[in-house]
This record gives sequence, C-alpha cells and structure tokens, in this order.
Amino acid sequence: MNEATRSVGRYRAIDLTLFAMILAFFETVVRTAAVRWFPAQPYTVSVTPAVTAIVMMRWGPWAGIHAFLGGLVYCLVSGGQTEHYGIYCLGSLLCLVCLYPLKRAGKEAVRADTFKSLLLALGVTVLMQTGRAAIALMLGHAPAEAAGFYTTDVITLLFTLIVIWIARRLDGVFEDQKHYLSRLKSERETQEGGVS
Repeated sequence: MNEATRSVGRYRAIDLTLFAMILAFFETVVRTAAVRWFPAQPYTVSVTPAVTAIVMMRWGPWAGIHAFLGGLVYCLVSGGQTEHYGIYCLGSLLCLVCLYPLKRAGKEAVRADTFKSLLLALGVTVLMQTGRAAIALMLGHAPAEAAGFYTTDVITLLFTLIVIWIARRLDGVFEDQKHYLSRLKSERETQEGGVS
C-alpha cells in the first residue's frame, strides 16, 4: 500500500468519524427536543437522511454506517423497544439502493445539477422510510402504521432537500472526496507552476 493510498484512507476515516459525530450530536438534540418538549406532535425531524446523502456523495457505500447510526441514535434517545432497532437501523439501509443510480449518472454530474442533487436527497429519504415501513410490516405492524413513516417524516424530507441544496453550493462538501482531493492537487500544481 503506497503513501497516497494510506493518506486517503486516513482522511476517509477522519471524515467519516466527523460526520458520524455531527449526525449523533444533532440527531440526539432533535430527538431529545421531540421527546421532552413536543411529544404530542405528529411530525418528526431527522438529520440522518441529509448526513447520509452527503456521505454517500463523498464516500459511496460508507454512507451505510451513517444510515445505521442515525437509526440507532433515534432509538436510543426515544427509548425504543428491540423491534424498533431493527426497523430504524436496518430499514434505513435501503437508502443504499441510491448508490446504483448515483454511479450510473456519475457523481460529478449529480453534484453539478441541482435537480439531480435534490433527486438524490429525495431518494435517500424516501428509501429510508420505505425500508422502515417494509420491516415494520414484516414484524406484523398494520399498514396504517407503516404509512406513518412517510406522513410523519414530511418535515425531514423538506429539511434534507434544503441541506443538500446548501451543501452543494459549499466547495467540496457535496463532492466525491477522491475527486475533490485530485482537484485540489491539480489547482495547487497550477498555482505553483504560475508562481515559478
């Protein structure tokens, strides 16, 4: 393994850890607020789809860690029962289906196009909800309960779309990180060439 590969691996580990910490912190804050101050509200907000979509763009399948972690934090803070862990942690992993169209379209094409970026955000959010609903149905929950995963998460969808719209405008945030590092290296070499 050469030095460049090790450096990218180290960078990826740090990056994934930072996004996991961001996800865990904000998901805890949002869920705690919902449980303590707004328990009667029919709607819920989650940062998990937004963070997962960003990590998916940055590192591809590694986003599964964040999808799973978001479900885990949600259940821990909400005081979920054993079956809820399966519903939220495993169900959220269905969003990884978005990797296929993302690869086909090309990450750069998705990043550069607002509509495609928002479509990815929509796909990640809806597939997470679909995965949760499917597992809930398999565990014997009523179809009306499964439909609740969609209706209660409308604000989450809106929040995810806004976060991705903002993230794609920030340099390097909503971008494949290997491409980003390569771009930075190329820009640095161009600047150094112009100076000498």
